[in-house]
Amino acid sequence: MGYEILLDLIGSIGYFALFLVLCLGLIGLPIPNEVVVMTAGMLGASGVLIEVPAFLATALGICSAMTVGYVVGRYLTQTSIFKSLRRTEKTERFFAISEKWVVKYGGFAISLSLCLPILRHVTMYVVGMNSMSYRRFAAFAYPSAFLWTLVYYLIGRTLGDHILEIGALINQYGMLILIALVTLLVLYVLYLYFRSKQNPENKEKSMKI
Repeated sequence: MGYEILLDLIGSIGYFALFLVLCLGLIGLPIPNEVVVMTAGMLGASGVLIEVPAFLATALGICSAMTVGYVVGRYLTQTSIFKSLRRTEKTERFFAISEKWVVKYGGFAISLSLCLPILRHVTMYVVGMNSMSYRRFAAFAYPSAFLWTLVYYLIGRTLGDHILEIGALINQYGMLILIALVTLLVLYVLYLYFRSKQNPENKEKSMKI
């Protein structure tokens, strides 16, 4: 049901729907962020959306959601809404995990948390609560957001017919799948690089013969 609403929103307000759904994060549609980004890639590849604006709308939506979480954690932790959020057993568990990550990994906890639903939101609150400077937050958050978005955008671009199935697997296995995908992406880039290096050599040999 939520996926059909997402497609309807994109049909109605275009790129802004991608930004809005991702910016709203936890209080938005009940659709994993990964599915939203992959949908943008699928629609970009099919020509329904222009690829660069579609990618930027999704990346900026993720960046905005992260920034809102950071600001809330740093300046609004004493509000009744925030306190009631921490009182629930489920969210308190995620806060505990996130706090351990921030202590252990510092700013890299921001990058790691992007791989896991809920934790990606909670970690932004935690780094804000720990008074991390905005400059340091931005240095880790925004490059990570663009890289994360690029990975899932490319997946949607190439495997658009299986978005919902992939989204379900990502929710279940989270970080392991992302690590595997990034590894495959790096190997593919290396393959293209070495292939381009070999082609000129092959041309020179053929010319000598």
